[in-house]
Amino acid sequence: MKFTAKRMAAGILTATALTLGAVSAQAQEINFFTIGTGGTAYTYYPVGGVIANAISKPPGSRPCEEGGSCGVDGLIASAVSSRGSVDNINAVLSGLRNSGFAQSDVAYWAYTGTGTMEGKDPATKLRSIAALFEEHIHLVALDKSGINSVADLKGKRVSLDEPGSGTYVDAGLILEANGLALDDVTAEALKGNAAAEALRNGKIDAFFVVAGYPTGSLVELASADDIKLVPIDGKGAQALAEKYGFFSQSVIPSGAYEGVEETPTVAVGAQWYTSADQDDELIYQITKALWNDKSRKLLDVGHAKGKTITLETALSGIGVPVHPGAERYYKEVGLIK
Repeated sequence: MKFTAKRMAAGILTATALTLGAVSAQAQEINFFTIGTGGTAYTYYPVGGVIANAISKPPGSRPCEEGGSCGVDGLIASAVSSRGSVDNINAVLSGLRNSGFAQSDVAYWAYTGTGTMEGKDPATKLRSIAALFEEHIHLVALDKSGINSVADLKGKRVSLDEPGSGTYVDAGLILEANGLALDDVTAEALKGNAAAEALRNGKIDAFFVVAGYPTGSLVELASADDIKLVPIDGKGAQALAEKYGFFSQSVIPSGAYEGVEETPTVAVGAQWYTSADQDDELIYQITKALWNDKSRKLLDVGHAKGKTITLETALSGIGVPVHPGAERYYKEVGLIK
């Protein structure tokens, strides 16, 4: 009888502990945090997914030291597909999304109300979390197209991506730097796989993509058809770099895409932004989680661009003020004195 009573007591204690644990997990505050990215066929979306995974730690997760998540306690982050840089900045400022990726040039113009954003109110609440990776402008055509330079686009059907994307902005600047206007081409507004399919079917002659190489839709396209990357170089590239400090002259290496040789082009920076209205402690914890050792492993294996996302370059090319929460972390690790 006593033995049975002891077992019953032990069972009650175990059940109570489990119940308390469940109540504790339920009681833990849950924060949802969105990251605006880009089209699913490009680089922003998969990289956003890796980062969302790295900074998340849902209630009930195993402790970091036991092989569980090393993200922010109670945080559930998600990567959201979007139309790209301009769309993400607008969504962050309106409160539709908590954060978003954008090209460094587009973000600076938005923050200052200059450049392509001249005439609009400066986005003074925009804040930086981190610089991520370099993005290269890809100008894609079929190998047999006869398009060998930006100037050859005159009179051609060219997809500039959707209005609201950073690609659309940069395509216009590249045309201008090479003596062309938007009216000199038949402009289409296709993204990702839709642009690649239109090129293969002869509905367009070329299209622009701003993304870290290798980008998924182009890997698939190059494996299915003979393509070329049209050089963006010479006086046009020099003019871009001189007029707009966010452009740098760079190359897409041979082998980045099947059968495509090294191609000179221009590049901008992909950066992560939020609003000044976001809680300082939350952004501090998110920044800290982004750069922990567990996240390093996730970045290295999660995407080809992941290895280039490093703490050492976290503030490279930043033209928008750093969020106070992120700034606190960067001061702790000595990146900001």
